[in-house]
Amino acid sequence: MDKLYFLDQDGSRILSCRTDGSELRTVVVGCANHPDGIVIDDVSGYIYWTNMGRNFKRPDGSIERARLDGSERRTIVAEGLTFTPKQIAIDQAAGLLYWCDREGMRVMRARLDGSGIEVLVQTGSTDDERLDARNWCVGIALDTARGHVYWTQKGPPNGGAGRILRAPLAVPAGATPAGRDDIELIFDGLPEPVDLDWAPDGELLWTDRARAPHGGSVQRARVGDDAGPRVLADDLGEAIGVAVDEVSGRMFIATLQGNVFAMNLDGSGRQAIVRGAGRLTGICYYREHD
Repeated sequence: MDKLYFLDQDGSRILSCRTDGSELRTVVVGCANHPDGIVIDDVSGYIYWTNMGRNFKRPDGSIERARLDGSERRTIVAEGLTFTPKQIAIDQAAGLLYWCDREGMRVMRARLDGSGIEVLVQTGSTDDERLDARNWCVGIALDTARGHVYWTQKGPPNGGAGRILRAPLAVPAGATPAGRDDIELIFDGLPEPVDLDWAPDGELLWTDRARAPHGGSVQRARVGDDAGPRVLADDLGEAIGVAVDEVSGRMFIATLQGNVFAMNLDGSGRQAIVRGAGRLTGICYYREHD
């Protein structure tokens, strides 16, 4: 059975449904403090999600996990160890979680039990730098085959200062997270990029929540292609979460207006499969094993 799991900040909960929007259920409640990013470990059957915290000016974010039915819930990264964690990704083979820490201005990782926390990239450290949204790390995606982590720095609302960058998965010997010279700028001048995912052909997909000129969008580009990004769909509202089903060739977009959109990977065949479900942020796709 194919399912979607997604986060509702208004209801402080995790929801699930079939990929046609049917069988909408609440899986976890009491996800207070702005749940934002979600990923599933297909091997262990755990859901992992980030909580941005109560106060975005303080490091009170956290990361939790639970079984797919909401049982065995526990905090694995406690408040104070990450600032405002956003999108989260998993490297199952290496047993690692990666996430972006927005006001913390960091790209981070830890083992699946939350131990061994590392900072991989640090884009700022002072309060003044924290006020500059160009330093905020938001969306994240892994290319483990080539040994890279990709992330977005969204910039101010509708600011046209958003970027997508990448770096090797480990800090080079002798370097620091704030002083790496192996970070590459992939795309620049984006309206307001948020979450990332991969298309089956290796192209990068992302949501952009900017309201202008046509509302939130989902975009796609091949890394290294001079043609740059192309908009697949717009007028989505404030698009946040993106998840890809490689088998069916579809993607799913979650928006702050409470809608989940399903569409083909070229943007065609768009449908609203969930409407008005709260204030939706992260979304992930899960195919149940037989």
